[in-house]
Amino acid sequence: MADSNEKKESFFSRVKAEFKKIIWPDKTTVARQTVAVVLISAALGVIIKVLDLIFTFALDKLMV
Repeated sequence: MADSNEKKESFFSRVKAEFKKIIWPDKTTVARQTVAVVLISAALGVIIKVLDLIFTFALDKLMV
């Protein structure tokens, strides 16, 4: 059992050491990136909707 306990402690100490290496972004960076993701997602949604309307209109004209 002691060997298993040592493995757990070793694992968690390595995880803790790796977490200390992480460079966390500041609030402004996170806010800027969040706004960019939301705007790009909205723009892509609009582009997809416009293409859908164009293709739907074209297919309706072809089917009639």
